[in-house]
Amino acid sequence: MDLSEFEADNSRSCRLASVVPEVCRTEDCCLGIDEAGRGPVLGPMVYGICFCPVSMKQHLQDLKVADSKTLSEEERERLFVKLDEAKHFVGWALQVLSPNTISTSMLQRVKYNLNALSHDAAIGLVQHALDCGVQLKEVFVDTVGPAEKYQDKLSQRFPGVEVTVRPKADSLFPIVSAASICAKVARDHAVKDWKFVEDLGEAEMKYGSGYPNDPKTKAWLSQQLDPVFGYPQFVRFSWSTAKTLLDSKAVPVHWDDDDDDEGGAKATAAKQNCSSVLSYYGRKKKNEEGAKRLPHRYFTERALETVRDL
Repeated sequence: MDLSEFEADNSRSCRLASVVPEVCRTEDCCLGIDEAGRGPVLGPMVYGICFCPVSMKQHLQDLKVADSKTLSEEERERLFVKLDEAKHFVGWALQVLSPNTISTSMLQRVKYNLNALSHDAAIGLVQHALDCGVQLKEVFVDTVGPAEKYQDKLSQRFPGVEVTVRPKADSLFPIVSAASICAKVARDHAVKDWKFVEDLGEAEMKYGSGYPNDPKTKAWLSQQLDPVFGYPQFVRFSWSTAKTLLDSKAVPVHWDDDDDDEGGAKATAAKQNCSSVLSYYGRKKKNEEGAKRLPHRYFTERALETVRDL
């Protein structure tokens, strides 16, 4: 699988897709949705779709697709090659959500949680298929959150498409199994061939599966923790595993905007025997005659001058 577009900048998310088979533009199609890498603390989460004509479901089943979690890495690779070679009737698309995207979404001031991120990725992929001319009749989804609510959400978003959302859909519907394989193969490649933008020196790169309970992953996280800068972008900072290690081993940092007001910030700063950042904004500029506060207009004019100089 070619992930070069994502690897060119793995700090951002990326969409990858196959060519749409011509038959999928003329016949009613079914589409499956599944993800890989929801739980790991390392690497991207990948959402995948796979689609084919309803009339050719048996052809897909003949490829012997199965839930990717029940297959070895070699079996998944082999089946993905089969799916990719069946391009005359099978199409696929992927949304690769970078660790950086996941972390910043979950830690931003207005929280964007993993379920919302997952739902939006799935909706975006279905819309991508429709925009490419795929004649969608049926959509099968492995649930994220309550299945009934998710099904209603997708049905309202895509009227005219029959939506089925089920737990363990990847083991119930071959088209979801196919999507699962595409997503898992992409994540496996992304994790194995991750290009670090940070200079990690001679660091050991045996980071395991990326799941929090993997001993290799735990050891790597402990080794790679920088006391000031934290972790490389390969790590999902928003995961409790990473947060716990940062809280216990990294240098404590206090952000003034975490406090309700300037007084709270100053009080916290005083306890830590340091100046609050906010205090610098209130300092008076001294001249030969004594302390004098410059008018607000001065800063406005200087700002305008700076903009004009750019």
